[in-house]
Amino acid sequence: MNDAARHQTNWRMPGEGAPHAATWMAFGADVELWGTKLLPVIRNNLASVAKAIAVYEPVKMLVREEDYDIAARLCGPSVSLVVQPLDDVWLRDTGPAFVTNPAGQLGAVGFNFNGWGGKQTHAHDAKIAERVAELAQAEFIKAGPKLEGGGIEVDGEGTAIITKSCVLNDNRNPGLTKDECEAELFRLLGLQKIIWLPGCHNKDDITDGHTDFYARFSSPGVVVAGLEMDTSFDDYEVTREHLAILRKSTDARGRHLKVVELQGPSTVRPKYGNDDGFAAGYINFYVCNGAVIAPEFGDAAADRNARDKLRDLYPGREIIQLNIDGIAAGGGGIHCVTQQQPRT
Repeated sequence: MNDAARHQTNWRMPGEGAPHAATWMAFGADVELWGTKLLPVIRNNLASVAKAIAVYEPVKMLVREEDYDIAARLCGPSVSLVVQPLDDVWLRDTGPAFVTNPAGQLGAVGFNFNGWGGKQTHAHDAKIAERVAELAQAEFIKAGPKLEGGGIEVDGEGTAIITKSCVLNDNRNPGLTKDECEAELFRLLGLQKIIWLPGCHNKDDITDGHTDFYARFSSPGVVVAGLEMDTSFDDYEVTREHLAILRKSTDARGRHLKVVELQGPSTVRPKYGNDDGFAAGYINFYVCNGAVIAPEFGDAAADRNARDKLRDLYPGREIIQLNIDGIAAGGGGIHCVTQQQPRT
């Protein structure tokens, strides 16, 4: 399909809260990347997330052939396993961003995954977007820019929140201007407006500050945003800067955003929480059919506050909190290991 014909298909990326046909995940942890201490923990975490989602919608888990038996044992019969070479677990970033059009067609945008700017081996994971498109029987749409799904947050009505530190980074898109990036994302995802956040200051952040750790649309016009309370963390200033921008922003339909703050935990379980890069935040939750799958970190007051705020933001959905210390120790969250396929 040429560019003119593709433009006429009117692709649009639905919001995460729209009905799903399935959730995609990847059972791709190995000892080389995760080490002997974390490997069994991350595998159990992935299985727990998959089984929790499978209560509400189909889950399709990519898995290496050599890991099939352990994945089947941990995930059980409710999760469908698909053999596929993998490098890691972060399906939000390696998989496609699914889009739909008014004709009921399903598209899958591949954003040229390059290991978060060449930080990690990715020969297998660079092929995941096109493979998932094939498995989902979606039209594969190859994007121009290099970026990851965790860097894009949409409301389903033409508005996106994106961090500059990730997408406008020379390790992904050298020379790409903001206007050029916007034009391509407008075309691919059906966007009309992008709210740009600065993103992270920390040069050691492997994702360079993905949006899904900072701000999420709970519904059109409503954003839940993280607030870091520890003054020793870079995100103490970053999250306040983001909140100030969001509070002054309007969406594609001209609505002033309602912004709900969600503080992170004050303490975490020490066994894995002391590891460098432990991602202890509540913003990286996942919305599936009928439920929100969210983390808990052992801080009773903060966990309860997160549950209550998510319950208010997602009326009619169950709030399921899981211990994901292995995933968090790897620098990610529940949203990072999942990717929704919308129902058409």
